[in-house]
Amino acid sequence: MQLKFGRKRKRSRFEDAGASSDIAFLLIIYFIVIAGFNINKGFIMHLPAKDSTRLILKEDLLRFELDDRGTLLYQGTVIELSSAEQEIQTAVRVNPNLAVVLSIAPRAPWQQVVSFVELAQTLEVEAFSFSMKDEPPSEGAL
Repeated sequence: MQLKFGRKRKRSRFEDAGASSDIAFLLIIYFIVIAGFNINKGFIMHLPAKDSTRLILKEDLLRFELDDRGTLLYQGTVIELSSAEQEIQTAVRVNPNLAVVLSIAPRAPWQQVVSFVELAQTLEVEAFSFSMKDEPPSEGAL
């Protein structure tokens, strides 16, 4: 058996630079398409049109508060999220023009806020508003 040492094996490679750029282009397209399938879960809220006007009376407001500890309050009383759901459902049946308002303390846990917004979305509340309460001045502030 004879070994031949002088011969080098030819490696296959792209002879045409266009072929490698075509593959790179196809890979870029592939990753762009795949990235399009990334599903972002969030809240879809129907906001009023810019030129629409909607008059809401004080009697049509259903007010809730979230304090710094994330406790939900309704009319100054602590309430669970399930009880808030029943309150909203009952109020919407009686008054279809109802607007639910959530006032949020600055240090409230955001999961509680998200849970309440999700509840309003699930109940298909037509008018929903939330706002941050003003943070009380600290004792050392002037």
